Amino acid sequence: MPLFAATMLLAGLGIPILAALNAALGRHMGSPAAAALILFVVALCVTLAVALLTGPRALAQAAGAPRHLLLAGALIAFYVLSITYIAPHFGVGNAVFFVLLGQLISAAAIDHFGLFGAAVSPLSLARASGIAVMAFGVWLTQQG
Repeated sequence: MPLFAATMLLAGLGIPILAALNAALGRHMGSPAAAALILFVVALCVTLAVALLTGPRALAQAAGAPRHLLLAGALIAFYVLSITYIAPHFGVGNAVFFVLLGQLISAAAIDHFGLFGAAVSPLSLARASGIAVMAFGVWLTQQG
């Protein structure tokens, strides 16, 4: 479990860095969409290399996967396109704070209802309070 936590902490640390780097690339190129495309090409190459090294036979299973599971690709494209466009105008911190708030709300709903095969973890008063505190924190960051 500590390795999982550390890995996800690193992934979380990377999200604002990704936003800042891709926003800067978008400004440099004059197109947030072109910057997002470059990001996805690099991500495809890295992911393909890892998949081929760790389990190439698993790729064949994609053909039989329920189509709704492929929506994840559209969601990551929406995230990257939106953060690449919005971060230079709204600020990386502001953009990521709202992304984090959305993640907390969505994660709580997925866990509460056990959506997409997730383990059921009912929304407790403590968890709801934590989300409310986060929402208040986001609001505070927007005050002059």
